[in-house]
Amino acid sequence: MTTLDLADLASHVGEHLGYSPYHTVTQAQVDLFADATGDHQWIHQDVARASAGPFGGTIAHGYLTLSLLPVLLGQIWQVTGVGMGVNYGANRVRFPAPVPVGADVRAGATLVEVSPLEGGLQVVLDVQVQVRDAAKPSLVAQVLYRYYR
Repeated sequence: MTTLDLADLASHVGEHLGYSPYHTVTQAQVDLFADATGDHQWIHQDVARASAGPFGGTIAHGYLTLSLLPVLLGQIWQVTGVGMGVNYGANRVRFPAPVPVGADVRAGATLVEVSPLEGGLQVVLDVQVQVRDAAKPSLVAQVLYRYYR
């Protein structure tokens, strides 16, 4: 895990922060996400139908993959000297490849920008979520966090 202090973040712009451990995406997790969002499309939940579909089985929702970022990034890095941190949004999000249910995924992150704001800093990270041994990432995003003293 990479630990950086809020006062020193700007000196680390351009650095790759590392990778999270792998996390297995389960059918139960996909089903709970479907219930939470109302997205019950067969490609996510109907195991029999999806096995004959284009991906050979059920796949995770793209937004489920995105929602894993807080836990995965929390395993990559931490910022000290912070009173409060908040997710601020994303500049771009793409889902280039599916995440098959049962796959192991991990995130990697690079610190690309640090800018001052009242009471703290805004941080921009380039992140990718990768399925183990896959040719393409399943998520490519630029996400923003705000850290306050």
